[in-house]
Amino acid sequence: MKLYTYFRSSAAYRVRIALNLKGLTYESVPINLLKGEQREEGYKAVNPQMRVPSLDIGATTLIQSPAILEYLDEVYPEPPLLPVGAVTRAKVRAIASLIACDIHPLNNSGTLAYLKNRLGHDKAAADEWYAHWVREGFDAIEALVGPGPYAFGSRITLADVYLVPQVANARRFHIPLDAYPKIVAVDAACAAHKAFQDAAPANQPDAT
Repeated sequence: MKLYTYFRSSAAYRVRIALNLKGLTYESVPINLLKGEQREEGYKAVNPQMRVPSLDIGATTLIQSPAILEYLDEVYPEPPLLPVGAVTRAKVRAIASLIACDIHPLNNSGTLAYLKNRLGHDKAAADEWYAHWVREGFDAIEALVGPGPYAFGSRITLADVYLVPQVANARRFHIPLDAYPKIVAVDAACAAHKAFQDAAPANQPDAT
């Protein structure tokens, strides 16, 4: 498999974590979003949306991290990213969706660039926009996280796969996390796991 990625992309970070958790070997192909490499014709042929991640599985290329994560869990079911039980699965999916649908789209690089370059907001205003949506989401997630050490007990789930990259982004933007002790504890538990360590932005070949 070939993963088109960018070290700071939280969506690509999710997929790296899942690939590592499942012990899958893949080639990392960096796409520098700041240099606009995602808009080059060569990459547009790979992913018409011109975003990362994209996962080349040989016969085809998959896009959108939620779809990629579902594919990986269906085709490589061990270890599973969803727990046993319909109710708990729904709760795990709720946290994943809260991040993927509510926090991330409002805070990704394209949105922030539009705020600054097209709507004329300065960095301080864009940073406050970012922090507002993180706090809105984390307030809810803090209440939804179950008993530890991970977001829903003793096994890593999709909730952890989504949450850790979002925490990393919050820290990069210097958002205080004192109000979120359960989230911080989950992040610390995941940080001790090699799959998360190897997926971390600082450990990617394109980290700068």
